[in-house]
Amino acid sequence: MNTSDQLLLDVRDLRKSFAVSAAGRDGADADSSARAMAVGGVTFSLVRGETLGIVGESGCGKTTLARMLLRLIEPDSGEIWFRSQNWLGARGRELRAMRRSIQMVFQDPIASLNARMRVSSIVGEPLAIHEPQLSSAERQSLAAEMLEAVGLGPDSLSRYPHEFSGGQRQRIGIARALILRPELVVADEPVSALDVSVGAQILDLLERLRREFSLTLILISHSLPVVAQLATRVAVMQGGRFVELGAADQVLRTPKHPYTQALIAAVPEIPV
Repeated sequence: MNTSDQLLLDVRDLRKSFAVSAAGRDGADADSSARAMAVGGVTFSLVRGETLGIVGESGCGKTTLARMLLRLIEPDSGEIWFRSQNWLGARGRELRAMRRSIQMVFQDPIASLNARMRVSSIVGEPLAIHEPQLSSAERQSLAAEMLEAVGLGPDSLSRYPHEFSGGQRQRIGIARALILRPELVVADEPVSALDVSVGAQILDLLERLRREFSLTLILISHSLPVVAQLATRVAVMQGGRFVELGAADQVLRTPKHPYTQALIAAVPEIPV
């Protein structure tokens, strides 16, 4: 089997709901067991090297799904298999070893970086956690290499996040995500907080890094043009479920579901 044909991630019937307030006008709790479904039975798989774009309006469950894939929150039910290993069942050393292979690029490049830490510590922090045998000098050297890979010079190491632009801060976040050389990167709305031109540069960077580091990428966005720029497959999410999933060309050119058709109709032009 070719590397490109190898199954990396297999998600089966993933579900998550949250408790909601059902208080009446008098303030009494009408039904303390009321829950709202955030993700309702999502199933998909990823082979190595592909980019899956997940698109849908705000509140459709995209970020909840992303956080479950990273095990930042636990699902109510379902299965996640990573490299044929039970990701949800992993504990201890197994969990630690698997976690370094799945990393996330967050939406807000300001909130996701510790303002009190220098960039060298921010980018090198995953190494301090997962490779404690490395010296401080070794971590700094590796951080400098990764910063160079995302287009930032060695002078960045001693500076703080507030000294950088939004696009540069997102590059720092990407460097932190890639420092452990993960196999899968989940990018949750990575350009929504950036200007269009800066966002386009970040998308170009992600595509270049995907090739250079042999990454598999999940790109989450509310924007069809953003997803269309990188995705090899597209999943359209509505109300916590995938209503359409297929090759990017097929979904974007000949959508089958009415919701997908409406999303495409609302966009003047989509690059496919």
